[in-house]
Order: sequence, then C-alpha cells, then structure tokens
Amino acid sequence: MLEAGATCVGKTVMDEMAYSPNGENIHYGTPTNPCAADRIPGGSSSGSAVAVGAKLVDFSLGTDTGGSVRLPASYCGIFGFRPSHGIVSTSGVIPMAQSFDTVGWFARDFVILKRVGKVLLKLRDDNPVRFSRLIIAEDCFKLSSIPSERLTEVLISSIEKLYGSQKIEYASLGKYVEDNVPSLKYFSNNGTKNQEDSIPSLEALSSARHLLLRYEFKNNHSEWVLSVKPDLGPEIAERVSKALQTTDEKIDICYSLKTELRVALNALLGDSSILAMPTVPDPPPKLQVGPTTRDTLNARAFSLLSVAGVSGFCQVSIPLGTHDGLPIAISLLANHGSDGFLLNFVESIDTTLKRQ
Repeated sequence: MLEAGATCVGKTVMDEMAYSPNGENIHYGTPTNPCAADRIPGGSSSGSAVAVGAKLVDFSLGTDTGGSVRLPASYCGIFGFRPSHGIVSTSGVIPMAQSFDTVGWFARDFVILKRVGKVLLKLRDDNPVRFSRLIIAEDCFKLSSIPSERLTEVLISSIEKLYGSQKIEYASLGKYVEDNVPSLKYFSNNGTKNQEDSIPSLEALSSARHLLLRYEFKNNHSEWVLSVKPDLGPEIAERVSKALQTTDEKIDICYSLKTELRVALNALLGDSSILAMPTVPDPPPKLQVGPTTRDTLNARAFSLLSVAGVSGFCQVSIPLGTHDGLPIAISLLANHGSDGFLLNFVESIDTTLKRQ
C-alpha cells in the first residue's frame, strides 16, 4: 500500500492476541464506536474500524480470522472486506490460526475500498461483471433481530433495477449446508434449541471452526504463553487457557469439513453467483452487557461469520444505514478466488444502493 502511494499514520488498538470479537483492551482502552458511543465497536480489529468510521483515515487494514474485519465493519457502519483465504499475503502477520487468517480492510466509501483491493489483490482493470444470480439466504435473514425486509429490500430493489428480478433466488443456507457437508454431524448439538434463535447446521459449523482455531492457536502460541505468562485481560485469559487445553481429537474431521464446505458452496455459487446474508444477526451490544448475553450474541454472530471463515470464500460487509438508531449491514459472498468479481459486482450496484 505504501508503494502504491498510501501514507501510514499509525497503528491502532485491538483485542489482545486478536482473541475476541468485542474490540476491547484492558491495557489501552476500548475505541469508541463512532456510530453508537455506548456500544462496543466489535473486534478484534476495533481500532482500525473506528479510525475509518470516525473519519481519522480513509482506509485501514485489519486481520480477519473469525470475523475481525466483517463484524466491526457492521458495528461501526462502514465497508469491510475479507478476501479469499490465502489470496493476500500474511507475511509479517503473527499467525492466530493459519487455516482462517486473512488480511482485510475497511473504508467508508466503496471507491476507496476497491482502490485498496486493486492493490492488495493485484486486480486488472478489465474484469467484467459476469453476474448470473443473487441467492438470498432466507433462513439467515429470519435469524436476524432486524426485520429482514429492512435488510433485503434495498438490495433486491437495486438488483431488479440493474439486472432484473429473474436474477434473484431464495434458499435455505442452513439446509443446504446440512445436506452437503457430512462431517457436520460430528459437531451437531442435538438439544431442543428454538429454531428461530439458531440455525443448527451453521452452529455446528461454528463449533468446528472454534475447535480448529483453538488447536492452531495452541500450536502457535502455547510455548510463548507458558514461558512469558503475559498479563491478559480476564476474558482473553480464559479463552487462551481453554485453547491450551485443546487436544487433536476431531481435528482431522475439521480439516475434512473445511474441504466439504468449500466444495458444497462452490457447487452452489460457481464463478458468477453471489450469496446474500446479514453480516451478523444483531446490532452492536452495549458496552456493559452481561457475559451471558454477550456470549449468546457472539454465538449467533459466529454462526453466520463462519460460512466464509471455514470455506475461505471472500465476503464484503456493506453498511445500510441505521435501524432504531444503530448501524446495520448486509454481506455478499463469492467463490474462493472471485474477489475481483465480488468487488466489481458491488461497484455495479453501489450507486443504486445509495439512492434507495
């Protein structure tokens, strides 16, 4: 980015060891959410998101392992892009979990988001939009606490105007994943949870992601943690402690599941389809919300964030203004390696989206 003409103005606060979706840091403080000062900014790349949302910088970089760009982008009312896994170099980045680590970026304006993408993704200028259909994950929108029509109507209207209503399809993503990812059965919760509050197959997907993340975190950092004994905040310390206790049970299944999901979503989307879903199901939680409520909200968020995280597909979080005074967002996903196609597609609808 520096070679392309950008100016670096500083580094930002983040959750310790990138191990939290909350955006808090007991040593340096929590960056203030520019859209809702009484709400968390989201993490772990909280400072990067806040710097953009507060108009301190035009764009910023951040890592996204489990959702650390997409979630704070949604909470802070800005664009956030997670590239396809392995497409943007992570050289110089301390790994958290190599199966999921990516370098993403934030911007308030889509033009800037794409300019950054052209540099980091090494995109050509002559990539035509080869869009064939938009698949709306109906079950994911029903999971959201925000009215689904508030999230989808602007996108649907834009697609109809630019491409025609025949380009729009509806699907149950949870059912599709359940039917096409056989290894999910090893992570399924057979309890009687309210179907309206969760999507069981995506919860299982999140559980597999969580296990593999902890296992790889342990392999990367256990020696350092045990020898240095860093002064970590209580929530981070608890997560690290649990990660260090992780065994290799089911780890081979996790790797198989990753491959199965990528194959399944590749069959669904091909090279020219886009999947639409909420970035996260809920608005940003209040700063002082209790741990039980926060854990529930985080679990709901990771059930959606894990789709791109486990498959390695690219995803962009698009701000859609506010609902009840809080920022909301929608996400679009495309096949692994289709980052340029996804950015070009969003560029094609960006002006129409703004007019809605």
